[in-house]
Amino acid sequence: MKKFLLSLLALSLLSLTTIANAKSIRIGTEGAYPPWNNLNSAGDLEGAEIDFGNEACTRMGVECEWVTQDWDGIIPALLNGKYDIIIAGMSITEERKQKVNFTDGYMTDPANFAVLKSSNLGSMGTNWSGSQVKKVDLANPSGKELTAIAQINTALDGMVVGVQSSTIHQNYVEQYMQGAVEMRLYQTQDDLNLDLAAGRIDAALAAAVAFEDYNAKAGNVLSLVGPTFSGGTFGSGVGVGIRKDDTKLLSDFNSAIDTARKKGIIKKLAIKHFGFDASM
Repeated sequence: MKKFLLSLLALSLLSLTTIANAKSIRIGTEGAYPPWNNLNSAGDLEGAEIDFGNEACTRMGVECEWVTQDWDGIIPALLNGKYDIIIAGMSITEERKQKVNFTDGYMTDPANFAVLKSSNLGSMGTNWSGSQVKKVDLANPSGKELTAIAQINTALDGMVVGVQSSTIHQNYVEQYMQGAVEMRLYQTQDDLNLDLAAGRIDAALAAAVAFEDYNAKAGNVLSLVGPTFSGGTFGSGVGVGIRKDDTKLLSDFNSAIDTARKKGIIKKLAIKHFGFDASM
């Protein structure tokens, strides 16, 4: 019996260390959130995070095996073993930390509202807020920031605001715009962008670079309006999601991120794909 129990313990320890000692790491990503991650016309993954993940794997001495997954099922698929980690523009939030561990943040990008440039809202620019607040940090919002939120709600009162489902942007609309707007959910950012450009919704909320990437390809038909948003509901930057029992993998990835950050690699990748330094 003692030998049997020792054998079970050995098998358990082996299963916990298999990922950390593996020659490849399976990485879950959406593949539909440019310029963070995207499937191009040839069906190949590209974007800031694809380059970042490949760089991290190289520094860890393993191969990256990328797996695409719809966004709304990306955490359940990780927990069910479809892949080992998530690299998918996933913001570090308290809600998600209840299910998975996160590495240190590696990049960040503020959220913005976007509207059709030709619409009445497009002419308002940053003047949605009488206090002229340019940035709203929800980690500890000031009176002026809360006033700006209230005035945005007034400007959008009764209108339709689109967001991608199961995102921090959906959480914001539910928490801060309840009763002021009608929220419309989309499975992908591309679907959201297309409906906004077609005038089927009045405004949308997402990462600023997600709108800017689409806008550059669509002929500059959208305008970013109002202040940028970060902190609180929007999380504390983007990190790698890892199952809670994979502590060795978490440590290895944090080391790879730290080295890439110190060598300026993350900054270089952010500037390449975003046009500015989004590194953390």
